[in-house]
Amino acid sequence: MNTTIRKIGNSEGVIIPKEILDRLGLKAGDSVEIREQDGGIHLMPEQADLAEQLKAARVGMEKYRIALRELAK
Repeated sequence: MNTTIRKIGNSEGVIIPKEILDRLGLKAGDSVEIREQDGGIHLMPEQADLAEQLKAARVGMEKYRIALRELAK
């Protein structure tokens, strides 16, 4: 399946056909991981567990930023 790179604001992007989104269980607003690999680009659905862990880590780092800053000295 082919698609064209299009101008989107100051960036560029591609439209992912609905059939592919349906097969992967993705919808607008979902996060994907982009990997540059073997001279190509691979889009992978972001794993919910990892996304939730990263979100929790960010919350914890913000909550304890002063303590973490002191520990880093």
